[in-house]
Amino acid sequence: VQLQASGGGVIQSGESLKLSCVSSGSTASIKYIAWHRQRPGQEREWVARMDPGGSTSYADSVKGRATISRNYAKMTVYLQMSSLRPEDTAVYYCKAWYRGSEWWGQGTQVTVSS
Repeated sequence: VQLQASGGGVIQSGESLKLSCVSSGSTASIKYIAWHRQRPGQEREWVARMDPGGSTSYADSVKGRATISRNYAKMTVYLQMSSLRPEDTAVYYCKAWYRGSEWWGQGTQVTVSS
């Protein structure tokens, strides 16, 4: 399984952004998906996840501002974020896992300027 994240960039505070993560390879193995981020000088942290049944959960720091979704036909996972803040500046990573296997995308930089 390979994951390719994209959609990052430099945006103004208060704006919205949609990140994408395209999967390839043994995509049938991709059951659980998530987005993580690593803010400057900090550990990587979990942001959002979607379980195989479609249930979602979010970190408190993005709850109400983030939506994780999935398009099976396009083999793509999305993270829609709105009302972005400077503290959302980070490298965002997509992740997939199933039955002890785990895969990460390469990360996409999001910079929110005030």
